[in-house]
Amino acid sequence: MSDDQLDWLDPDELRTFRALNRAWEAVTDRLDQDLERELGLPRSYFDILWRLRRAPGRALRMTRLAEITRSKASRITHAVGRLEKAGLVRREVPEGDKRGWLAVLTPEGLERAEQAAPIYARGVREHVLAPLTGDLRDQLTTIGETLLAHLDPEALPGAEDKERRAN
Repeated sequence: MSDDQLDWLDPDELRTFRALNRAWEAVTDRLDQDLERELGLPRSYFDILWRLRRAPGRALRMTRLAEITRSKASRITHAVGRLEKAGLVRREVPEGDKRGWLAVLTPEGLERAEQAAPIYARGVREHVLAPLTGDLRDQLTTIGETLLAHLDPEALPGAEDKERRAN
């Protein structure tokens, strides 16, 4: 079957999607490189530490952590295990509820998250914000918020913060 016979993206649709997808991949690759080079910390691990830092009691159920990081339970279990070995996180059974585990940020994890935050922020400024004019930033914000409103309205700025909902 030829491309013409498939219900495939037309050249403009494909260009739009590829620009978004490839730009995001390039940005996340660069942010990963920055954090790895300066702290030896993958961006996905920084994401876990940062979300725990912002959570009530600096703890989240493992299932909730998987949900808000959009990870599979097995990936979160592996990542938290690695963070636990590094002394950045510990696992606890919630008091009065033995159905699951909590990931709890340790003081060392808090320190590492706070060391990583300026590196991450610098990368966002350098790799995303600096190349854009104010108008392009506004357009990017509108595009992102439009896609979120369609795909995940709870993730919109101003919507209830997912990390702060009941664990």
